[in-house]
Amino acid sequence: MRGAVGVYDIGICDDGEFTCSEIEEMLLQYEKKHVVKLAVHIWNSGEQLCRYLKNSGGLDLIFLDIELLDLDGIIVGRYIREELENRDIQIVYISCKGQYAQQLFKMQPMDFLVKPILQKQIDETMELAIKIIDKNNMFFEFQKGGEYYKIPYGDIVYFYSTGRKIHIVLKNREIEFYDKIDTIRGKLPDDFILIHKSYIINRNHVRKYTYETAEMSNDRILSISKPNRKDVREHILNQG
Repeated sequence: MRGAVGVYDIGICDDGEFTCSEIEEMLLQYEKKHVVKLAVHIWNSGEQLCRYLKNSGGLDLIFLDIELLDLDGIIVGRYIREELENRDIQIVYISCKGQYAQQLFKMQPMDFLVKPILQKQIDETMELAIKIIDKNNMFFEFQKGGEYYKIPYGDIVYFYSTGRKIHIVLKNREIEFYDKIDTIRGKLPDDFILIHKSYIINRNHVRKYTYETAEMSNDRILSISKPNRKDVREHILNQG
């Protein structure tokens, strides 16, 4: 994962060696044109990728083929999101076909690219990925009593209010402090969406979405109020 040295760990998983080489070359071209450092890792099977993630953990972004021969990309995505419980890795699915959008929503992909992939698409994908990765490494700061807290935005599933208290819901715990939901909303980046007068969710933790509800990564199902439904739908479906 990206550390103090500012290196972004990028994975490519495709059973076609030519596709892997093409994407790697386009990533290197992107690296040359921009002030970034990329560490590119390549796998030719879903099993190899899953083994790496289980043992090593760290990737910022993975270009993941859907039609892998052993474990397909949908199974690998499900493994990343559900078994490893990793919401930080940005997944960009790649395929020769374009009909997978509905099947992929639960894996929360950042993007979907249809082969053949062009340099312009890689450049645009990397711009968005770096923006999201950097944002997830930023912190929500607040004070509780005499203590100051800093929580990475990427760790926050959602906020909710009860009376004068704000509750920050993380994967395994909650933190509460005194504030107003409108004040909190004004401090948050665009990935946080007001779905109800008392709830603000992190779009990156939405596991499943309907017009009336959002199922979050911690299994909670939250109601979307009528006045917010149109805006919420547009916001969630607009990955940019």
